[in-house]
Amino acid sequence: MATSEATGEAFEQLPAALLATIMTKLDVSSIRSLASTCTVLRSCASHILHFLPNFHLLDVALSINLLRPLLPPNPYLRSLKVDCSKLDDSSIEDLIRPSLHDLSLHNCSDFSGKLLSQIGGQCKDLRSLYLGCVADKRGRAVHISNLEELLRGCTELKTLSLMFDISLFPRYNFARAWSSASENLTSLEIGYVSSVMVTELLSPNVGPNQPPDLLRPSILPSLQRLCLSVDYITDTMVETISKGLINLTHLDLRDAPIIEPRVSFDLTNASLQQINQHGKLKHLSLVRSQEFLITYFKRVNDLGILLMADRCSSMESICLGGFCRVTDSGFKTILHSCSTLYKLRVSHGMLLTNLVFLDISATSLSLTHVSLRWCNLLRNQAVISLASNLDLRVLDLRDCRNLRDEALQAISTLHKLKILLLDGTDITDAGLTYLRERVIGSLVSLSIRGCKRLTDKCISALFDPSSKQELQELDLSNLPNLSDNGIFSLAKSRVPILELRMRQCPLIGDISVMALASMQVDDDRSHGSSLRVLDLFNCGGITSLSFRWLKKPYFPRLRWLGVTGSLNRDMVDALARSRPFLHVAGHGEELGTDHWDGLYMHDNEELDELEQWLLEGEDESDDEEMEDVENNNGEMVE
Repeated sequence: MATSEATGEAFEQLPAALLATIMTKLDVSSIRSLASTCTVLRSCASHILHFLPNFHLLDVALSINLLRPLLPPNPYLRSLKVDCSKLDDSSIEDLIRPSLHDLSLHNCSDFSGKLLSQIGGQCKDLRSLYLGCVADKRGRAVHISNLEELLRGCTELKTLSLMFDISLFPRYNFARAWSSASENLTSLEIGYVSSVMVTELLSPNVGPNQPPDLLRPSILPSLQRLCLSVDYITDTMVETISKGLINLTHLDLRDAPIIEPRVSFDLTNASLQQINQHGKLKHLSLVRSQEFLITYFKRVNDLGILLMADRCSSMESICLGGFCRVTDSGFKTILHSCSTLYKLRVSHGMLLTNLVFLDISATSLSLTHVSLRWCNLLRNQAVISLASNLDLRVLDLRDCRNLRDEALQAISTLHKLKILLLDGTDITDAGLTYLRERVIGSLVSLSIRGCKRLTDKCISALFDPSSKQELQELDLSNLPNLSDNGIFSLAKSRVPILELRMRQCPLIGDISVMALASMQVDDDRSHGSSLRVLDLFNCGGITSLSFRWLKKPYFPRLRWLGVTGSLNRDMVDALARSRPFLHVAGHGEELGTDHWDGLYMHDNEELDELEQWLLEGEDESDDEEMEDVENNNGEMVE
């Protein structure tokens, strides 16, 4: 208390304008963290919200009652990024500001199309817009008129991400709606749209009820980046995109067919040679997902890749998924034709073997990102050859089931490696010791999910308590021989892990939760403080006893928790109510977003201060409710 008072007196000597200027350079969580230290900074924090230029709060979802005090009238607000999971149309007035240049609203499932209309009506100077999951809930809808009002109103847009299903819009109005889109638009991302709608949008003289001799003006003339998830990747769509978007540098297409595509609705060799007609493409991704049906690009073979490679010599990033008939010859052509390639991703490369990489050291390539997922013909020699690229930072070998310890020995030479994914490989505890000497100290993310031969000894093989560790994400899921003893060793190693996944480990139980809850990463933090994500779904030994250790003050930074919902529904619900900023998932869903696409870098302590400030005085009643549920279920613990 004396220290806090002394700090406050010291800050009182400083001009308020100086404090405010300094605090405007911080993010929202940092500002609230400072506000909790003394009354002077608390007063300054409340004042600064009226002219803060950026308000970014995506790590927690606030109700409108908690969010509204943080968003007072502010004519200087330029950037707003919010998780809208607990908001709906009644929150639109608090979110939409005419001053905004950058707006990102995630998880808008309870909003209707009114959100798009209001943005178009009020945000005339908007440059960047991200809208996620709009109207996903039953009873909510987005109409084509809402999209028209958005595009007509936001004439300065440069980046637009509509991450929801727009395939239900009527086709005859879809192209017309986009005719008023900003000519400055350089980046467009759509969550789901039909290939026919894309073709009609970008074709100058194709569209329902349109005379064949009437040419529409060029749509999206400045577009450089296009990312689409469609029903089918087709020749017609690819050719239309390649011809119509003359400034395109980044093309990302993904489909997930629900039935086997016919020839007219599929990708063939013919359209691959049309890609990059204007010579500006740097990044290409063509992926067929297996989400609904096990299917591949069966009408593309080595010839198609050879024809494409002729136009793609300046490509920097290539991602190909589901090309089951492409052999080593096709993939090797890419490596030898694209001299500036630094990122290569291949998934479901059923005919890809070691021969592709055999002479890679003789090329001028300097690969930094390599992903070879579900390439089951690969053996250790492929990894040994790839290891000649000493600048590798990301290596994804998930589900390459024939890779063994010799591959780990080669990986141990990659000192710059940050992300290593080894799910489903045939590695052993002894093999992981190769990583301990040189690589584990630089790794930020490691996944050994489903490596059946690993035991508790894999933890001691990886981590040395005396060495400094940078690891933030660790996936130990689906390891049948991993027990509480292994997690106890992990806790003793004091690795500052932010995300720990242990789903479907039958031998993991309450002792693991207790060990992690008691874990201290350093002397200044509280118990279990580093964990942000903890996935315990379907762990065989978890009982209601674990829920006592999931309450505060344990795991104070925890934001995502995966448990088996049927374990004890009352206790799961009570935990969720007692920790309103904790996302409790009980149905087996993967936690967070695609956790391998980005790394969490925020200071979790600042988030905890924000939660403390927002919920001041509310914790006591929630804890009492949790204790009542525990007492009612005491016999389960016994």
